[in-house]
Amino acid sequence: MSGKTKGLIIFFVVLSAAFLGYAGYVIKGERGTFLGVEKLPILGAPGHTVPGFSFTDQTGKTRTQDDVKGKIYVSEYFFTTCTGICPKMNANMEKVYAKYKDNPNFLILSHTVDPEHDSVPVLKAYAAKHGADEKNWWFLTGNKKDLYRLARQGYLVDDGTPGGDEDFVHTQWFALVDKQGQIRGLYEGTKEKDVYKLIADIDRLMQE
Repeated sequence: MSGKTKGLIIFFVVLSAAFLGYAGYVIKGERGTFLGVEKLPILGAPGHTVPGFSFTDQTGKTRTQDDVKGKIYVSEYFFTTCTGICPKMNANMEKVYAKYKDNPNFLILSHTVDPEHDSVPVLKAYAAKHGADEKNWWFLTGNKKDLYRLARQGYLVDDGTPGGDEDFVHTQWFALVDKQGQIRGLYEGTKEKDVYKLIADIDRLMQE
């Protein structure tokens, strides 16, 4: 075998090895993305986290930021007399609840935007209508200004500004919050495809 032939063989061996190595890198990268290795984005200004809060759930129990520490949760805003987007939102939220209701590290926080009407007994009846257990799905009421401030400055689900006595939050967005209180995604609660994406992203977040 001539030196030139040997050189060509060595060249093609090296080229094949390089190609296989590159192909393996590409496949690994695609596989990593498919398996959810890439982290979800963190929304809001740098360092943004959900601030402290204190509200009352459907059983009359006070719920604070301490109760959600170390847990992944979804936050939404609604009101019990809503006949527009809220019924669709909470029908979709039932899908989320059905999958994670037995997971002690997951919660749903549904905040009323009409605390004057949505008292603890009203919220309890509404929760029962949706088959919600207070262990994992809290329907919360409290001071209206605090509720609205948290929607806008904490969960980023409403871009409105305070409007005095006429102020009203009416938003279709669900916020996904991680164990550190960071917003990791916003999803339109009226759209089934967004809700399924939310469920997929919860799974991804639980793997981080």
